[in-house]
Amino acid sequence: MSNSTEIKARQTAAVPVGVATKGIYVAKAENSELWDVEGRRYIDFAAGIAVLNTGHRHPKIMEAVARQSQAFAHTCFHVAPYESYVHLAERLNMLAPGDFPKKSLFLSSGAEAVENAIKIARYHTKRGAVIAFSGGFHGRTLLTLALTGKVMPYKRGFGPFPAEIFHAEFPQPYHGISTDQALADLDRLFHGDVDPKSVAAIIIEPVQGEGGFNVAPVEFLRALRAICDEHGIVLIADEVQGGIARTGKMFSIEHSGVVPDIIITAKGLGGGFPLSGVTGRASIMDSSHPGGLGGTYGGNPISIAAAHAVLDVIESEDLCARANRVGVKIRAHLQTLAKSFPCIGDVRGLGAMVAFELVKDPKTKEPDAALTASILANALQRGLILLSCGTSANVVRLLAPLTIQDAVLDEGLNIISEAVQDAVGRDAKRAVA
Repeated sequence: MSNSTEIKARQTAAVPVGVATKGIYVAKAENSELWDVEGRRYIDFAAGIAVLNTGHRHPKIMEAVARQSQAFAHTCFHVAPYESYVHLAERLNMLAPGDFPKKSLFLSSGAEAVENAIKIARYHTKRGAVIAFSGGFHGRTLLTLALTGKVMPYKRGFGPFPAEIFHAEFPQPYHGISTDQALADLDRLFHGDVDPKSVAAIIIEPVQGEGGFNVAPVEFLRALRAICDEHGIVLIADEVQGGIARTGKMFSIEHSGVVPDIIITAKGLGGGFPLSGVTGRASIMDSSHPGGLGGTYGGNPISIAAAHAVLDVIESEDLCARANRVGVKIRAHLQTLAKSFPCIGDVRGLGAMVAFELVKDPKTKEPDAALTASILANALQRGLILLSCGTSANVVRLLAPLTIQDAVLDEGLNIISEAVQDAVGRDAKRAVA
């Protein structure tokens, strides 16, 4: 097997520079750990960006995939459908909040699911406009980039984007944007930019992912529900990163008690295999004509088999409760760390979807992207994989698998403490120099 240096050189020659990587060339992985081609062990606090809520290679998922691969790997559901797709739709329809009939379809990626949710909302309402939020992330296709509220590294240079997409403020109490201010901004949008009667959908991440793990206040989500009801707008909850038990409930919006019209799932749903879903009110989901929805690989039978196993594992291992226990431990550790390091301006999240924000000054709250990058690099050297997020790239997000062993979780949290201490010390030395 080639070593990391050799693979990196080959990547430089063969892969576009736009495909950014950390430079860890993995050879194997198990639950919350992985090993690179040199045999070095890493604790994984990224989980494939919230894909591996059930951990790397969960035995039940791998068994389900192996069984399905012995039957058939692909037929295209449009050509030769299969019961497992129908049964997964039934299960998601039951799990999704709302006391009304629901239907689901399956696709391959989160962006594809977002696009189909928008298509359905537009077809149902016969309207074109869509409202998203600052800091939101919904994918890398042109439509989903238009919905995304973060320029770098996603939007710069890739325009023009589809029209009739509008952005309103997302509440961020830490940065002085209250629910009332966010709602006032939405009202400004309705008076200055788009008639609410022309809006097909409002799409929101109940907990923003790339935007910095900002949690939408309950009162804000309730207000959105009322606004959508008043104007006949479809409310879409993007649960791609925050769903599938990550926040301590199957869907993060359940913390608010608000029932959306459509829920988008992906990432954790497939347990490491590409799968996404759109689940919503049957009356809305049935709007499109036959043939208007779907895709060649949508609901691939192997990914569907993995998803059934994911849902089984979440239930049998009570991963929603586990997410809450993991989250409590993570937040307690970070809050203690913040008392010693004022550069940690905020600790936030729901369940096991937790982040901490780095600032140059706790009073001005000026973002410190350089310190954030230093912490991530230091942690990686110590054997811990972390990811940043936030519109200013100054937030460290923790997405450990929900199945992580307690000892490994503690080890990873201790590495974070060491990485912060070392990065802050180096930053102070540079400032003196």
